[in-house]
Amino acid sequence: MAVQEAGAGVPTGGHGGGCTCGDCPHGARAGHRNAVAAFLRLRDDFAAGKGLPAAVAHSASASRQWVSEELTQSAEAVAERSRVEGDARLTRLWIRTAGAVWGAVVVLLLVQALTAIGAGWTDARTAGLLAALLLAAVLTAASWYHRARGGALAPLIGEDNRLSTSRAVAVAWVLFVVYAVLVLAGQLAAASAPRERDALIDGLDLARGAGAVTVLAVVCAIAVLVRRVVGVRVLGQRLQKVRADRPRAADLLTDDAGRGTFADIQYVAISTVALIFAAVRLARRPDQLPDLPWGLAVLVLVSAATYFAGKYAEGGRPVILSVVRAREAGDLDGPIRTGDDIEIRGAGFVPPGAQTADRLARMVVRIGPVHVHVPLIPVTGGFSNPSDTRLTVPVPVEVEPGRVAVQVVTAAGAETTRYEIDVTD
Repeated sequence: MAVQEAGAGVPTGGHGGGCTCGDCPHGARAGHRNAVAAFLRLRDDFAAGKGLPAAVAHSASASRQWVSEELTQSAEAVAERSRVEGDARLTRLWIRTAGAVWGAVVVLLLVQALTAIGAGWTDARTAGLLAALLLAAVLTAASWYHRARGGALAPLIGEDNRLSTSRAVAVAWVLFVVYAVLVLAGQLAAASAPRERDALIDGLDLARGAGAVTVLAVVCAIAVLVRRVVGVRVLGQRLQKVRADRPRAADLLTDDAGRGTFADIQYVAISTVALIFAAVRLARRPDQLPDLPWGLAVLVLVSAATYFAGKYAEGGRPVILSVVRAREAGDLDGPIRTGDDIEIRGAGFVPPGAQTADRLARMVVRIGPVHVHVPLIPVTGGFSNPSDTRLTVPVPVEVEPGRVAVQVVTAAGAETTRYEIDVTD
């Protein structure tokens, strides 16, 4: 949408299709699209060599710095619009989550009504419907209380403003087990015969629900451990985390850069299959906890261990492998001097989720005591500098000749180790 608007232009003003006031949900969305369209036009114009003022056009370094500053300011406007749109989406999300919950209750009622044809209505069906109504009421109240943070999805949103896969799986199992216990409690309240009550109480026996209880304990432990491991690795600069503009459903299956990850996909898929099986078992035997077979329970445990191992193995510190003098075509070979451009080669300079221009502009290179902001060099469709494996920055005249240390500070705040170079007059 934004790319199309970049070529066609976008009308503004009023509260119609081009509203950009930010005070209404539609205005926040349209304002973000307009800001993105303006940034794309500006970037592509600069990439084509258009829009440079005559005062800086004669100097490659001056024009590069001027273009970088202009793009940075435009990118900051896009980031601000994106933040406003994200807040507006979260504010509206609680109504959608509440609607989805009550929609699930209606579906349950229809399924029970259809399956009761011929078999008749039973106390178990009544207990199941009442349990669903109670859970829906609780979730709706939680959605309203957390209406500024995404409604019922608020517990699933991590500190990086993304939906957490481990929390989502754990919450799904918790809600299912709570629903199963409420169904048993409803039947127990309606039971009149002592033998029937004893049978329902026996349905809560650990031997019957050992598989489901084990899976519940493991997925909850995984959710807690993943949060702890990620926090420790971020503080130790062994993992780079960049805050997202807003949570998306795709976060459950992708990494921070939006790429699908095997660990997350298999964890969600296997957990979903196990939950469906357990729900069918509960529907067939509503008088006891779902007896999840140990084969399926072990499969979920292996999936959880794979997910945890994948989370522990991801990431890493940025590293500088080499620093060389950047050479233009026709330049003579020589040592690094003040005023020259240097090319820093390495890995991990652009962490996942930091590919946007406003975050790329936060990258800094320390050359001795001087902090140099990495210039944005636009090309059609993106940027040639900075990249994940290579940065090009000038050596300021404030750097004293001699042996100086070079460090890269990424958009996530992680620092590389020092790499020493020799600077001559």
